[in-house]
Amino acid sequence: MSHAFYYDVPGDEAMYRQVKDRIGDEVAHGLVVQVVTRIEGGLRHLDVWQSREHWQRYQRERVGPAVGAVLATAGIPPHGAPPVEHELDLVHLDVGQHAEPQRAL
Repeated sequence: MSHAFYYDVPGDEAMYRQVKDRIGDEVAHGLVVQVVTRIEGGLRHLDVWQSREHWQRYQRERVGPAVGAVLATAGIPPHGAPPVEHELDLVHLDVGQHAEPQRAL
């Protein structure tokens, strides 16, 4: 079952790029779509994954270590708890034919 959610982080675009650079360009197994937008005080991540398990594995194996490394480089102690995820009740998702990730940031 698909897992759709959003979460907010206090980082800025520069920090986001550093995390993405550490994660790499390889498409995450199970990722359907990810959108990152600016919000007051940080960034909002809106994700849809094939399953919650896909997201949790990716977060544990790639996102968590990348974020930890970027925070350590910036001298910021780890927060301990990850951002609060707000689950979405996905009714429909239609992904266009554009295959290349959009890098607006």
